[in-house]
Amino acid sequence: MRLGAYTACLHDRSLDETLKILGELGLTSAEINTGGFIAAPHIPIDDLLASAGAREEYLGRYAQAGITLTGFNCNGNPLNPDPLVGPKHAADLRRSIELAALLGVKRVVTMSGLPGAHAGATAANWVVNPWDSQWLDALDYQWDEVAVPFWRDIQARAADADVKVCIEMHPHNIVFNPPTLLRLIEQTGATHVGAEMDPSHLFWQGIDPVAAIRYLGDRVFHAAAKDTRINDENVRLFGVLDDRFTRTPADQNPLNLGGHNTLNQWPAQPSWQFVAVGRGHGDDFWVPFLQALHEVDPDMAVNIEHEDTELDQIEGLRLAAENLIAAGRKAGI
Repeated sequence: MRLGAYTACLHDRSLDETLKILGELGLTSAEINTGGFIAAPHIPIDDLLASAGAREEYLGRYAQAGITLTGFNCNGNPLNPDPLVGPKHAADLRRSIELAALLGVKRVVTMSGLPGAHAGATAANWVVNPWDSQWLDALDYQWDEVAVPFWRDIQARAADADVKVCIEMHPHNIVFNPPTLLRLIEQTGATHVGAEMDPSHLFWQGIDPVAAIRYLGDRVFHAAAKDTRINDENVRLFGVLDDRFTRTPADQNPLNLGGHNTLNQWPAQPSWQFVAVGRGHGDDFWVPFLQALHEVDPDMAVNIEHEDTELDQIEGLRLAAENLIAAGRKAGI
């Protein structure tokens, strides 16, 4: 099993500096962003698609640093009905699969995407509690008319490329928990579409990630190491479905997520927040988590995703790496 990091948090560093940092932290794996919600600062995609020599030189930089390129990350919304977002994110995913095949990278991480509620919709619509039949109508449209045809095509492309597409079960997507992931696999007949096991988005839904691994079994292809801290006092008041987000002021350069969409600001008293490995859950979680992943695939990559806003780039990565590596030793992997 390789323990590494998703390098988006080091977007302001060069690739060579980023790989050096990972090596100094004792990590051996890197996951590189290739499009979707954010840019691709660590990979010259067009150059690599066009030139075998460029691909050889690019992989040589990893070999020199002692780091293995274990995955691409193309998280976005390829099903977004917004014409400025969905088509681009879908194209980014298809291109990521193509490039992965050329580089011998076997994993591409993404999200399932989220369509509108009906034909002609211009905004994505997340249905999570369909007690009214109109919401089942919306789900039927989202699955049957949009998601299943799109993902059948992605499955075919991934199989042809011998690349596994790993879906992060992320709220505000049609696939956000183990049953919806299994539904997508079954309805598309997928062999090369499965799970990226990121526990952080399962924790705040009340899902046990280790139980999720047991449930999905060999449909888990890849994993993220990101923790979540549940703030119990805030949950008692606001619950986990919390709408107190606010717009990021323009003078603070909000992160563009595609088209006219930008990243909002979290509530000041969040019910839950993303934290570095070990700051939400201790070894009593991370050790069995790694053991369960190892049982599925001893060669699986587990890459840190640093989104702890209380820690800076290096501090957060260092703490996460120390705790993840220590958990790996205790897990015997």
